[in-house]
Formats: sequence, structure tokens, C-alpha cells
Amino acid sequence: MRTPIMQRRALLAGGAALTAAPARAQEAFPGRAVTMVVGFPPGGQADLAARPVAQAMERHFRQPVVVQNRPGAAGALGSGFVARAAPDGYTLLMALSSLAVIPEAERLFGRPAPYEVSQFAPIGLVNADPTMLAVPANAPWRNVAEFVAAARARPTEIPYGSSGAYGTLHVAMEMFAASAGIRLLHVPFQGAGPAITALLSGNIQALASAPGTLTQHVQSGRLRVLACWGKERAPAFPEVPTFLELGFSEVEFYIWAGLMAPAAVPAPVLTRLREGFRVAMQDAEANRAFQAAGSPPRYLDAPEFAQFLAEDSARLVRAVQRIGRVE
Repeated sequence: MRTPIMQRRALLAGGAALTAAPARAQEAFPGRAVTMVVGFPPGGQADLAARPVAQAMERHFRQPVVVQNRPGAAGALGSGFVARAAPDGYTLLMALSSLAVIPEAERLFGRPAPYEVSQFAPIGLVNADPTMLAVPANAPWRNVAEFVAAARARPTEIPYGSSGAYGTLHVAMEMFAASAGIRLLHVPFQGAGPAITALLSGNIQALASAPGTLTQHVQSGRLRVLACWGKERAPAFPEVPTFLELGFSEVEFYIWAGLMAPAAVPAPVLTRLREGFRVAMQDAEANRAFQAAGSPPRYLDAPEFAQFLAEDSARLVRAVQRIGRVE
């Protein structure tokens, strides 16, 4: 028979076990595979950022970190999927700078936003590359002045590609077109990968894209880069002038890639994700992959990334409002 003292000890031991169980569950994260969603097809900036990070985080966590491409609607399908995912840390988003653009563009048309930026918790920034204006190597334009002259002579006839309406590549080109006073023909694709394929095949004649997705094609002699959307020249293309240098005001745009989680993920899990991301960004193999792609890392931890995100998002929202409704 149990004495009252023995019963009290059993109750205390049971309570301690219940208290310790959630702590052990949190400490065990991740206990299964993590999915890193990319809202674009393979071959674009988000995909090039996601794969080295996922592989390095997998080595650190000793659990699979699987990149899942969910292309469509300029990245909105993938972003919306993660925004609605269970906030347990097992579904992440490798986002691009278009994250803030899509909801604002939907509001321009009076449509409900597929998600809001506030639905995400920043984990860290991977890189932030200035966008580059690329044309086929056999195109007649050797510089931006010749391109602008041709576009003015042939309004809406020069086709350019994008990752979808109001996606990263579209907004950059519309910034340039508005500043130059030209009209181009917009041809949307599901992502940068298909758009680059169309540029290489001659189905489109211009594309705004990140250095990392263009480098190999420029080096092989298939593409030519005319200008850069950065405040300064891109390290991968030091001979290419910026639009600001060329006198085009407010033509500044960066394709950044950053890791996000649903906003309600518990703080201890976010801490683990930040730790895994930090280790991944210091990983030698991941850094070799970034450098080989021509997209050097620019690591920012969650607090600094949150500030970067707020400033960049405000600038892009202003750009979308300035561009207005574009069909």
C-alpha cells in the first residue's frame, strides 16, 4: 500500500515528467524532414540560393532538408502555401524580393492578397544581387542608348521576359521602362529559368535577371549584359555600368534571397532554424556553390534581415504604386 508520502512523490515525479516533455520536444527539433519551398522552377535565383543552404542545413541537423519547387503566379503560390502551413518549423520559404510586391500589386487591381509579409518570420538573408539587363549576344544593341533608341522607334515591339506579372524581373524592367520613357512587350513565364531559356532561344529579346543566373551564359558568349540596377557595379560584371551612372533616376533594384518561416513558429524552433542557417552560411561547400554561380553570399541574421526587409519592401511598394496597373 502506498503511504501519503509515496503518493505525493509519485505526483511530483509525474508533474516533472509532463513539464520536461515539451522541453525535450523543442530540443529535438528537427525530428523529421524539413521542406524548403521555392516558388519558382529550378534554375532561378531562389532555387540557386535554396539548394546549397538546404544541403548545408541537412548536414548540420542530420535530417533531410528537401527543396520543393512550387512555381506559379510570380512566386505567390509558393509564398501563400508557406504562409498557410503549420507553424511548426518544418515548412520554410526561400523568398525573393518580390515577396512585398505581390500583395501590393493585387491591391492595385482590387483583388485580395494571397498572403501578407507579416505572415512570415525572417530567418536570414542569403544574398542580394543587383539585377542585370541581358540581351542575346547576336542582338543589334551594344549598349543601353541603342536599346532605348530601338524601343522608342518600335513601341511595344521588343519582347522581354519575366517570372510573372509584378514578379522580381517584371518590376525591375518596368522601373527602367518608366524612367526611359519606352514601352516594351511583356512576356511572363513561371520563373527565371524558363525566361532565360526563352532569351537564349531568341523568343524574347531582353531580360532582367540576377548575375548568378546569367554568368555562365555570358561567359559562353551567348548573352550580353548592357546595364546593372545596382547602386554600384556588380562584382561579377565590373565593366557593366549602372542605370544610375547612365542618368536613369530611381532605377535601382536587387534580387535578394532570404529564408522565411510562418510567423507563428515558436521562438525556440526559430532559434534552432537561425542556428542551422548561420552554420549553413558559413559552410565551405555552400560558399563554393554561391561563388561558382556568381552570386556571393551576404549573410544577415534575423534582426538585421528584418530591418533590410522592411526598408526594401517600402521602396518596392513605392515602385509598384508609381508603375501602377500593368496588364
